[in-house]
Amino acid sequence: MESFSLILAIVVVTALAFDFTNGFHDTANAMATTISTGAMRPKVAVAMSAVLNLVGAFLSVEVANTISKGLVDEAGIRPEVIFAALVGAILWNLLTWLVGLPSSSSHALMGGLIGATIASAGVGAVHGDVLVTKVLIPAIAAPLVAGVAAMLATRLTYSLGRKADGKASEKGYRAGQIASAGLVSLAHGTNDAQKTMGVITLALVAGGAVAPDSDPPMWVILSAGIAIALGTYLGGWRIIRTMGKGLTDLRPQQGFAAQTSAATVILASSHLGFSLSTTHSVSGAVMGAGLGRKGGVVRWSTATRMFVAWGLTLPAAALVAALAEYVTGFGDWGTAVVAVFLVASSAAIWKISRREVVDHTNVNDTDDAEPAGVVTTAMAAVTPPPAGGTSADVPPIPAQATAERTPSTTTTV
Repeated sequence: MESFSLILAIVVVTALAFDFTNGFHDTANAMATTISTGAMRPKVAVAMSAVLNLVGAFLSVEVANTISKGLVDEAGIRPEVIFAALVGAILWNLLTWLVGLPSSSSHALMGGLIGATIASAGVGAVHGDVLVTKVLIPAIAAPLVAGVAAMLATRLTYSLGRKADGKASEKGYRAGQIASAGLVSLAHGTNDAQKTMGVITLALVAGGAVAPDSDPPMWVILSAGIAIALGTYLGGWRIIRTMGKGLTDLRPQQGFAAQTSAATVILASSHLGFSLSTTHSVSGAVMGAGLGRKGGVVRWSTATRMFVAWGLTLPAAALVAALAEYVTGFGDWGTAVVAVFLVASSAAIWKISRREVVDHTNVNDTDDAEPAGVVTTAMAAVTPPPAGGTSADVPPIPAQATAERTPSTTTTV
């Protein structure tokens, strides 16, 4: 067992706390579509996802090595720097969970690590080539690739099942959704759990507990897997509602296509060592599946808020982490101040969240879901049903569409 200092122990505990928030923040990635289409009951879905996240944590260490060995220089990085990075990542995760936005836990962690490292050792301590090739490019490419794949897969499934019995077809796709949701959960464990492993390993190297260029020790892999599994089991119900109901209305065929496409992208990225955002991949796939069905719509107002959150994730987490690193530079009392601030802020966010509770009992309620804007409503109204299909393949025009025809009603864009 490695020798631990107090600050190193604090960093490890904080990293596992981040892993826990990553779990409930990203549960929607695997299970939102399965829950929203009724393929699985909410509590059963998150339990299955938790187990498979734990299994996935043991399948690879490539992403962990990208973080612990590639993104920043190990030399000169103190444990306090990593602690500050985790503070920025955790607070961003909690804030976006509070408002129900599926932002990237991965990019929050990357942003925090970059901001704290720059504040401590300067810009030169960040490996720009790794940042661009293994973080930024995948961030842009992943949702596009997953979205196009899901759109094409959705069109293919509807085309192949055009003459099939509707109820029997949907039942089969629900079974397929369960399998594909399990694949996404497994993929999530292979990618996101490893990010915490990489951070803990980096902290161990910085604290002199393990040799440079070491792979994550087994206890690190196990603890990170358990932490993300526990967070997943709790279920990030606010984000599940947004992903499952807020972006588009999904049917089993679409859910199956979205999850299969996203899982393929995530697993391929994990194999290549890309620190991919599973949130970006699944969100892109969900929107692609929404566009893939004739008459399907995407609520672009919700999507726009999500895109803004994606753009803010890296700089916002980096700024908070840089400020935290500055305070920890004053010594032990500075580190204590940052720790108290983290705990107090987390408690305040949780208390605010209790004003409107979202859990497994109301996650599929749509009363508070954002309505489709005027553009998507018009698309739904004028799109003809698929050739040879029935009117059941085209969702009814939202009630807002009728209201938007009257001059006195304010439309949502």
